[in-house]
Amino acid sequence: MPRMLTYTNLVKNMLDDKNIEVYLGEEIEKSEECGKYKAVYHTGSIDEFFGYKFGVLPYRSLEFKYYSFEMEYFQSNSVVNYPCNYDFTRIHEFKYYLGEKSPKTSVVFEYPHPFQIGYNGRYYPIQTEENLSLYNKYLCEARKLENLCFLGRLGDYKYYDMDKAIERALNIQMPL
Repeated sequence: MPRMLTYTNLVKNMLDDKNIEVYLGEEIEKSEECGKYKAVYHTGSIDEFFGYKFGVLPYRSLEFKYYSFEMEYFQSNSVVNYPCNYDFTRIHEFKYYLGEKSPKTSVVFEYPHPFQIGYNGRYYPIQTEENLSLYNKYLCEARKLENLCFLGRLGDYKYYDMDKAIERALNIQMPL
């Protein structure tokens, strides 16, 4: 059986490289602190990093509701999207991911919610002209710091599928 490369293996192999030093538990709360490092790759929210000095970037968040049912399957696939007809947008059925066999099943319903600081998580950037203009103000601040790079949905204020997020990270060119 061929060895499957998972995201976990991919990250582990990168972190095990002799040319990479990893610092855990280090809070980079101020842009001045980035100067202590050769390079900082920040995947947190760009607006939070700069103390929301220009305002909060809007996101759509999610609420998850979990259910178990006394039935072999609830739906025909691991994920089914419901973009228009219901107040939820997606249902995940976990047993499909591992090929489990059971007379019961568990699912999670995803419900859209606006993002609120300190209450829920940021999932999907709301990319309007106004919001992108606000993001660009933060991006201008970030470009003033040569060794700092923002990545991912929160850093780039852009929706990414996992393959594109990894591709973006691998293509970063920072002076070191």
